[in-house]
Amino acid sequence: MEPIQNATVYIVDDDASVREALAWLLRSRRLPSESFDSAETFDERVSGAFQVTSPSCALLDVRMGGMSGLAMFEKLIACGLLPTLPVIFLTGHADVPTAVDAVKRGAFDFCEKPFSDNVLVDRIEQALAQSAAALAQRSERTGLRARFDGLTERERDVMRLVVEGLPNKLVADQLDISVRTVEVHRARVFDKMNVKSAVELANLLRHL
Repeated sequence: MEPIQNATVYIVDDDASVREALAWLLRSRRLPSESFDSAETFDERVSGAFQVTSPSCALLDVRMGGMSGLAMFEKLIACGLLPTLPVIFLTGHADVPTAVDAVKRGAFDFCEKPFSDNVLVDRIEQALAQSAAALAQRSERTGLRARFDGLTERERDVMRLVVEGLPNKLVADQLDISVRTVEVHRARVFDKMNVKSAVELANLLRHL
């Protein structure tokens, strides 16, 4: 798999040797990383107005002094950073059931220590691909919302009835306007929403 452009892997582990080994491994695969010696320092990095803007993932140690990786994971969920920031847990054998439960709650995966370098990097690259896809979907929704917000109130009225399948004559009757006015508004709606048919418009609106 080709390295994903502008990717960042966040390494969160209170063991310096683990952080250094992971950072070296990622550099050898041309994957940039940022390291944090505690969940608290990582929390400072991703708190407030932080937004994921490029493919990213986090490697979280389950057990750390202070805030645990699991507690940090809960904060990421609460901040709405998943799935743009997939989480891979690094666990010891005793933590596996906890990690499995976290995966059920939305974590991308877990890797048990000592982990295989190749397996871990493969999963990191897959997590980054998921992040890229989630970012693309977010961008598409943002663009769709902007186009929708650009409609006038009358255009939205016409759009609602067109999506319901009403012909122009019935739309005109319901809104007490001329058929020609409906045609003009309908054309403007299709143009602003970048669609060619009522069916395409209806499918698009499901993503709002």
